[in-house]
Amino acid sequence: MKGLARLLPTLAVASALAACAAHEGAPAVKRKLDTAPFKIGVQRNVVYTPAGWPEKLRADVYIPRGIGPYPVVVLLHGGGWDDGDRADMDDIAEDLAGRGYAAVTVDYRLAPRHRFPAPLHDVQQALRWVRSKADTYQIDPARVAVFGYSSGAHLAALIGTVGEGDPLDAPHGGSETRVQAVVAGGTPADLTKLVENENVARLLGGGPAERPELYAQASPLAHVSPGDAPFFLYHGTWDSTVPIEQAEVLKAALDAAGVPAELFRTSVLGHTAMSLFDGAVVDEAIDLDRNLRRDV
Repeated sequence: MKGLARLLPTLAVASALAACAAHEGAPAVKRKLDTAPFKIGVQRNVVYTPAGWPEKLRADVYIPRGIGPYPVVVLLHGGGWDDGDRADMDDIAEDLAGRGYAAVTVDYRLAPRHRFPAPLHDVQQALRWVRSKADTYQIDPARVAVFGYSSGAHLAALIGTVGEGDPLDAPHGGSETRVQAVVAGGTPADLTKLVENENVARLLGGGPAERPELYAQASPLAHVSPGDAPFFLYHGTWDSTVPIEQAEVLKAALDAAGVPAELFRTSVLGHTAMSLFDGAVVDEAIDLDRNLRRDV
């Protein structure tokens, strides 16, 4: 398979899941490494938003101790766009940093006080900030990925699909917000099909009958085009909050556009259960290495 992140999931019950998981285009599940090859330094509570931003937002930065520059992964928490914070992604950040990636967990503005596209603007600003701090944190600005779950996956998928000329690329997008890989779990890809989801309604300020154009515009599926960042999608087939079909239609659209994409399905977890085990999802990033690293 060309391109993207073949992120080999391993959960606390990896041996049981291996027998009931289907992984399109990737090898069998492996167990997480027992020891991390890199020591890690962490800088917490760093403000990443510029003066005058509607809300002061913070990030935690995990840096391998050694000689960079390192590829960097920006991590976006879930929580239905109205809950959660960057600490939810700490385990994944530590795991990535232990494998030689810089990792940045970020907060973003939450609904209903802040509606779409406010959280997308925050993530775009976070990516600009990360690249501006390349020297400070030994980051390679040409090797940037974004990784999210649930609402964070929705934002990650938008980052991976919104390109030049797209209305959502203004005013805070641009080349500094482009990424080289996207990892997204439990992804709300087509909001027009999530018509009974109260979280979506809070994010968009109304139901689909009231805001049909916004439901379409806020859907990553609507922005897929050739040249998008490679995608790794993972999803629980028991997910009743964000049905597996959401990942499937996004995967099909990426395939049709010629964008490298993989979909890992696990048949024994729903939306919340998958998120609880999300901190152990990273085992190896084989194709993520191919996109982001020159030294592996």
